[in-house]
Amino acid sequence: MGRSFESVRMGASAVADRWLKARRAMKASDQKYAVRLAEMARAHSSEAFYALDDPLEAAVFSVLIEILRELEEDDVDG
Repeated sequence: MGRSFESVRMGASAVADRWLKARRAMKASDQKYAVRLAEMARAHSSEAFYALDDPLEAAVFSVLIEILRELEEDDVDG
């Protein structure tokens, strides 16, 4: 039986939750980046989770999209 849309979405959210938990072990100066990564992992829930069946892949895909978007915005602003 395959995974449903909802289970991948929930799995990616669980990945983001684990990333937030892991931030506690990081230096204080780096903790804000863990929070931002978790936010990025949740940013494209509808798009990424529709096409992908692995929660970690969906979370990483979402993070990469957000990083590219921010880089492009920096290029336009800069």
